[in-house]
Amino acid sequence: MNVLVVGVGPHTRLNHLPALAAAQDTGLAGTVTGVDLSHNAAAVEYGTPDRPRRMPVVAVEPFPASRRELPGAVRRALETVVEQERIGAVVVATEPSVHLPYALWAIGRNLPVLLDKPLTVHPAASTDPAAAMAIADDFDTLLDAYRAGRQRDPRMVVSVLSQRRWHPAFRRVRELIGEVAEATNCPVTSIQSSHGDGQWRLPDELVDLGYHGFRDGYGKAAHSGYHHFDIVPWWLAAAERPGKELDEIEVHAACTRPSDFLAQLTAADHERLLPGFADRNPYTAQDLHRLAGFGEVDMFLNVAYRSHGRTLALGSHSLAHTTFSQRGDLHPALGGLYKGNGRIGQESHMVQQGPFQALHLHVLQTLHADGDGVDRRAAGGADHIELHVFRNDGLGLGWERHRVLGFDDLTWDSRGEVVLPTQRSARTCAVTDFLSYLAGRIPRAEMASDLADHRRPARLMAAAYLSMARREAGGGQPCPPVVLDFHPASAPVSHGGKALATLGAA
Repeated sequence: MNVLVVGVGPHTRLNHLPALAAAQDTGLAGTVTGVDLSHNAAAVEYGTPDRPRRMPVVAVEPFPASRRELPGAVRRALETVVEQERIGAVVVATEPSVHLPYALWAIGRNLPVLLDKPLTVHPAASTDPAAAMAIADDFDTLLDAYRAGRQRDPRMVVSVLSQRRWHPAFRRVRELIGEVAEATNCPVTSIQSSHGDGQWRLPDELVDLGYHGFRDGYGKAAHSGYHHFDIVPWWLAAAERPGKELDEIEVHAACTRPSDFLAQLTAADHERLLPGFADRNPYTAQDLHRLAGFGEVDMFLNVAYRSHGRTLALGSHSLAHTTFSQRGDLHPALGGLYKGNGRIGQESHMVQQGPFQALHLHVLQTLHADGDGVDRRAAGGADHIELHVFRNDGLGLGWERHRVLGFDDLTWDSRGEVVLPTQRSARTCAVTDFLSYLAGRIPRAEMASDLADHRRPARLMAAAYLSMARREAGGGQPCPPVVLDFHPASAPVSHGGKALATLGAA
């Protein structure tokens, strides 16, 4: 299966290309061709020192993120590549604000798609309510196109690369939730999730940085927040039972923006901490405090998950760039600010399932990798993972009161391949499953992240941005929470003869 990779930036080079090289080694992938903007269209070297590879990159011209269809010139360039290279599958890994037109083009040609996360985002999503609402509309557009594609070809597939669905620890949490729900009929009743990536963006970088930056009116929630928007509903769904299906959410978000960060650590503070910063920084204090329209640096989200008017679960979701970091240098390492540069990951989830079960998952780093993406699991190394399982052992169900699962306990075998409890291993598994389905090696039912299963995360992301945008549009004053329906894509969007609140209704 020859693969077209649309977007060959740092994310693709760190994550997708190593997975595609491994797929080439096992015969799942044939040739790999890239597409990117003209300034980034040089051929890319990838693979390993003993098996180097070279990916040609076809140049296309940029177009406004507001477009829902590809410009004619871009479409013709892609069509030429598809014909000449006999492309059989497409990976969409561009800046997410242009995911929609590239994905619609591929689906329209009945080319299977591996779509990066988030599904879509729009400039000014955190400041303009209409841009926030469009995130939910985009999912409906993608799903309609996907359904039409499957009518033309039942083998057509769109898989979303939200890799925690393949991560052994996150899969184990879902299994444990399902076990207790089966035994007790109890849903998840509360969940506290947090993610911090230890970034320290300096004041001038807040202004200048485009890749995973803030100047387009969105930030952390689009950079990595989709992982949480996806995994939490995926866990909640494991405990849904007849009469206890989630159908509505109430959402309130609060965030900090670059101007808030510069109140926490001023330009003068940076000058004192980092010798040489004053000479490098071209912006005055007045310039830096006029960053209107920039996206969120950190975001905290409170959610009530409801069923038939009753709250079944409460959720708090904290997503932060501004957390403990090991950066101490004025200049970024080779490869820029996307990875490395002292980034220290901290992720935790605490799931309560009534009086029956508590799950504490902690994924922590104590060292940082300098952008090489190497997974290190030695004690005190870059990756530390623990899953604590607490169960009520007084019910006579044979449950153990407390057990701890570590790295080795959470490593599992998937069809003869060892999957480590790391993000890199999970990403590779996501690419492998996509290509394995296309090769006829696994059935559709075994695919973990079909597009049709992403209505809930898309709406949770849209609600988070809508809440931020409403507050910003209201001059920073408190605003009513966002309420919207939360049915999965396969379910009707009304019950009892009364439609649920639609997106944007307070």
